[in-house]
Amino acid sequence: MRIVMKLGLAAALIFAALQLFRPSIPAPQAGVEIQVTPPIHQILEKDCYSCHSNQRRLAWFDEVVPGYWLVRRDILTAREHLNFSTLGSKPAPQQKAALFEAVNMIRLGAMPLGDFTALHPDAKVAPQELATLQNYLAPWSALPPAAAGSNDDAREPAVNLGQVAAELNGLAFEPGFEKWKPLSFTDRGDNSTFRFILGNDIATKAAQSGHIAPWPDGTRFAKIAWQQELGSDGLVHPGAFVQVEFMIKDARLYKKTAGWGWGRWRGLDLKPYGSDREFTLECVGCHQPLRGADYVYTPPLTKADVSGKEVVNRAAADLRQSLPWQPLAWNAITMYVNPTSHTMAVLFGDDRAMQSIGTRETHDAKPPAYAPGAVLALLTWAQRDDPHWFGARIPDSPQSVEFVSIPTSGVESQYRCFQGVGLPEQNLPPALAQQRANSMLNLAPASLP
Repeated sequence: MRIVMKLGLAAALIFAALQLFRPSIPAPQAGVEIQVTPPIHQILEKDCYSCHSNQRRLAWFDEVVPGYWLVRRDILTAREHLNFSTLGSKPAPQQKAALFEAVNMIRLGAMPLGDFTALHPDAKVAPQELATLQNYLAPWSALPPAAAGSNDDAREPAVNLGQVAAELNGLAFEPGFEKWKPLSFTDRGDNSTFRFILGNDIATKAAQSGHIAPWPDGTRFAKIAWQQELGSDGLVHPGAFVQVEFMIKDARLYKKTAGWGWGRWRGLDLKPYGSDREFTLECVGCHQPLRGADYVYTPPLTKADVSGKEVVNRAAADLRQSLPWQPLAWNAITMYVNPTSHTMAVLFGDDRAMQSIGTRETHDAKPPAYAPGAVLALLTWAQRDDPHWFGARIPDSPQSVEFVSIPTSGVESQYRCFQGVGLPEQNLPPALAQQRANSMLNLAPASLP
């Protein structure tokens, strides 16, 4: 009995002594808070400010060591990633982007942390609160700006891709990314951009075979983004080039960053992103909710049977085998969205068509003169909401596939259309067929630096 009492007394003394080791949790004066409406601010304050603000809001049991140490670590980490008390000092687009990311973290169950809400149930985001946040962001409430008139004299020399500086974490730029095959396409209403998601040969073969859980070492993704512009035809087209991002899979080399090397180059001069090499923590943090899909957000277009919900996009890859060509094996030239019909179309080209486009001689994208023998395909899908990112849309079921083949000189281009359920071939009137062929031939390639 005495031994038990002595042990209890010793434990009490140790517990009391530990309370003396209490590094502070800074509570600086708030800077400029995020600029939102009062109802949105109320939700953020209730559900997020305990960790993502400069306010010190600890429950009595949070003050007790060793739990205090864990709470302090979580708060400091959360503030570093997102601090609503200072976010208002950043430009409005950055505030909006931060709020979109927060909503997506909530939707995917990554935030608030489960162990935090277990002890702080008031921090749980109720379904109606999440709906309020989503309605406030309203990613599809307005069309992008109309395209500015092109300036034929405004020609800039193409960047030498072989001389682009490495990222601050040492990741080298991938000069050959333009020739990689498309894995999917995204229409981002949260920031009015289009994205091509391309993969190297290893990534393409892995997607086709379904061996993507995890993706094999050597996989390389390029995510190319353009601003959206509303054309005179009422369609939304790619405008100015924004950036290209890379994900490079090497489970051993990049063990500390979830098995992936991360890099981003912005603008026509392809300037490396970030202020120091620690920017990769931002990348890993954003992709953390998709760790079950090896940190990859966009489901690739493939007919492979892969277990798991929304790991691949089989519906969008469902093209009949009897089509004269299979455009998903080709390269992508450009894309557009019809905001009225909620469809997304991508123009693909076979090898000869891509050779006709040539090298990146200027930033002035114009319809190329396709060589005889070249074939183009315009694949149109219905759109659906991206299951992994609120504010984005991805391809759904194919609506039509249109082909234009360029014959020998002096003969009109040959047009074929496959449309409807099962994509049966349609016999369009000659005038309409020629009109559709011309519209495909007049689509300018999306610009690249």
